[in-house]
Amino acid sequence: MSPNKRKSASENVAPDARGTAPEQAATHPDASAHPGETEAKDAVVSKSTAEHHAYEGDYRPASAVALRNEPRIDAVQGDFLTRLADALNTTLDLQTLLHRVADLVRAVIEYRIFAILLLNDRTNELRMRFQIGHSADVERMRIRMGEGVVGQVAERREAMLINDVSALSNYIDANSQVRSELAVPLVTKNRVIGVIDIQSEQPDYFRPEHLHLLQLTASRVAIAVENARLYTRISRQAQSLELLHEISRELTSILDPEQLLERVGKLLQRVIPYQMFAIWMLDEKTNMLIHRFSIRFGKTDNSFSEPVPLQRGLIGAAVSTRQTITVGDVRSDPRYIMVHTETRSEMAVPLIYKGKVLGVLDLEHTRPHFFNEDNVHAVSTLAAQLAIAMENAGLYQRLAQEEQRLEEDLAMARKVQFRLMPQTVPEPANAEVAARFVPARTIGGDLYDFLDYGGGRTAIVLGDVSGKGAAAALYAALVSGIMRSLAAQKPTPAQMLELLNEQLQERKLDAQYVTMLFAIWNDNDRTLQVANAGACQPLFCRAKGVEAIQATGIPLGMFSDVEYEEFTLSTQPGDMLVFYSDGMIDAENDRGEMFDMERLTTVLENNRHCSASTMVANILKEVSGFQGTVEHFDDETAIALRVIDPKKTVEC
Repeated sequence: MSPNKRKSASENVAPDARGTAPEQAATHPDASAHPGETEAKDAVVSKSTAEHHAYEGDYRPASAVALRNEPRIDAVQGDFLTRLADALNTTLDLQTLLHRVADLVRAVIEYRIFAILLLNDRTNELRMRFQIGHSADVERMRIRMGEGVVGQVAERREAMLINDVSALSNYIDANSQVRSELAVPLVTKNRVIGVIDIQSEQPDYFRPEHLHLLQLTASRVAIAVENARLYTRISRQAQSLELLHEISRELTSILDPEQLLERVGKLLQRVIPYQMFAIWMLDEKTNMLIHRFSIRFGKTDNSFSEPVPLQRGLIGAAVSTRQTITVGDVRSDPRYIMVHTETRSEMAVPLIYKGKVLGVLDLEHTRPHFFNEDNVHAVSTLAAQLAIAMENAGLYQRLAQEEQRLEEDLAMARKVQFRLMPQTVPEPANAEVAARFVPARTIGGDLYDFLDYGGGRTAIVLGDVSGKGAAAALYAALVSGIMRSLAAQKPTPAQMLELLNEQLQERKLDAQYVTMLFAIWNDNDRTLQVANAGACQPLFCRAKGVEAIQATGIPLGMFSDVEYEEFTLSTQPGDMLVFYSDGMIDAENDRGEMFDMERLTTVLENNRHCSASTMVANILKEVSGFQGTVEHFDDETAIALRVIDPKKTVEC
């Protein structure tokens, strides 16, 4: 049985329902032409031996009876049309619809071979969508417009009743047993969508009445088929949109470029069952497409790695034109680059983000004309989301690289900052000194220093630069450098602050200033000179309690020609002086409460008899415990100086 074998006899077409004998009988009578036909009750057949099928309803004849060719049309036409309308109007499932039509037609025209063929608009070929009695080889046939009986019926939009198929010159001899055939086009909105075809192994089997009834059937079936196909398409589109939405959400959560491309290939398979998939990225410097990722028959394939110029291939055309390129048969398109010899269909979709072409998504299939309009729409929608995801992933990758470099720079800056701070504390004979610095970030804006003035005098410095992070640390380094250069003059605390302020005015930076405590400890007479430029007032712990040294002043770098007040304190063994930054008292817990001065004073009172190092450690411990898991938002620095009697030991 060869689909290409054609009989050479002359055509033989039976007369139509009006008694004429044209080569092809073609009529499309109005379905309402017979409103008053005979009741159908005499034509009802017993259903006792009906074969069961899992479809919605069963409209087949009730029993398998011997094939007969009795003119039952007039008797059952009215009932038949009613049942047909009911069958067509109660389902939108195409397969169920076609099965019902087959059952209803069998009720009035006994047949052994039946088929409904639908037209593929892209290939202009007819293929069987439903059949009874045909072999599997025949079912897989594709019939072009104009070929054979069904091809002629579709092309001419005219029904054909052939009493003897051997008389037709272009008959497709798919079944050598067939002798007569009846075919009617399915036409809706002036467009052919398919053919209903019935064949018989008996010559002269079909009558004009059968033709007339089948034409009535076809006019209604065509509308129902089109509605069912439209419903199926809309349902698939809705499913595709839902799936695309799900994919889009997943894509936006992937920030690794390589992982993203691999995931896209797998997710896209759920939308379109492609066989080959590839992503090419545009290199703007060379104007070439660089292969990034591909899948071939379910496996990752990176065999094609040569760059492709924009002037070559379908992918180059898609990028150049910024439009989706779809080719039904690549063998007929000279632009195709022969990479996969088995490829027949290809679709290339440009990846565009904010008007900029990033690359192209390419799909291939071994079946010709595989990609349809719905596929193009779905992939184009996905391509837009993919372009955004790829841009985000690329941006994230660049940011991650920048962040890594920044972390390395900050780590080095932290080392430098700690090198700028004193590595040891002074050890005067009549005092014990301790200091601790905890930055809120990798590097911070607090600074402290000890300067040897000679003659038993030591300068103690605590500063706090406005802001945090790298900018504050750099400004702190600037202040520290200027201060150390001025220390050679051995100015008093007030003089040092005034000199620093003048120097910073010459190097003025907007919104940058520094608060500072500058004190000079004279170990010979146990006195402390102190001046304050807007820093927290130091605390003086003595036997009678804790009190603040009432030294105030304007921060450095804000105004010119500023004078600072200087205080001199006399101390005795057991006294303690504590310098601290505002990060201590401003520290907050998870309830939004601040550590405040009251809590700090309590810590000092509880540790008044301890060493300077124990005092500093306990202050930081209490502040840290108060904050709990709350992130530190400001640098924390504490310096303690305890006046001692060298002959006595400290309690703790």
